[in-house]
Amino acid sequence: MSETPPLLVDIDGTLTDESRAIDPRVFPVLREWPETVVIATGKAMPFPIALCEFLGIERTVVAENGGVVFVEATDELQLRGDHEASLAVAEAYRELGHELGFGAVDLANRWRETEIVVSLNQPLEPLERVAEEFGLVVLDTGFAYHVTDPSVDKGTGLAAICAELEMDPSSFLAVGDSENDAEAFDVAGEAIAVANADETAKARADRVTEARYADGFLEAVAPYRP
Repeated sequence: MSETPPLLVDIDGTLTDESRAIDPRVFPVLREWPETVVIATGKAMPFPIALCEFLGIERTVVAENGGVVFVEATDELQLRGDHEASLAVAEAYRELGHELGFGAVDLANRWRETEIVVSLNQPLEPLERVAEEFGLVVLDTGFAYHVTDPSVDKGTGLAAICAELEMDPSSFLAVGDSENDAEAFDVAGEAIAVANADETAKARADRVTEARYADGFLEAVAPYRP
């Protein structure tokens, strides 16, 4: 068994199956991981916080693709990115006759503090055009279009956490499946993409697992488990 590194891991497509249900086999892995675990996701902060809460692990999270960073050990919450610009994009997109696509209650956007998300069943080209007008970019995570500030990403989020904890990003193992994991892959010491990852993630990873989804995550961490 290799020495266990701190771990940064995505949720959707990495800890889940293809229906986005978390595979319960990952729970003991995360709960028993002996080093720092960072949950890094495109989801709003309540989702990774809840995952950590119910796992019983320290709440150390990167949410909204780096827009939100929380470190429980130092009680530090950082909000990064231009939320006002993302809200303006949403308004302009609606004025063009489109919707965000998550219904009236819109749980996908309800708790977001730095970006917005748009359903994949909505047109991409006008969204990208409007986002560019406001200095933002659109990330396709395979689960939604994220309208986000290009100055933040999971890599900057990991760097912010490491600054709080006096750690080095290069000490981390990062596991993910999407283009929004690529910047974290760039700064982590070891980066592994699960087999269902998109081409951007695969190209930036050090290696790609043979297995898909949560099976791929379990394969990625197997060398570090007893």
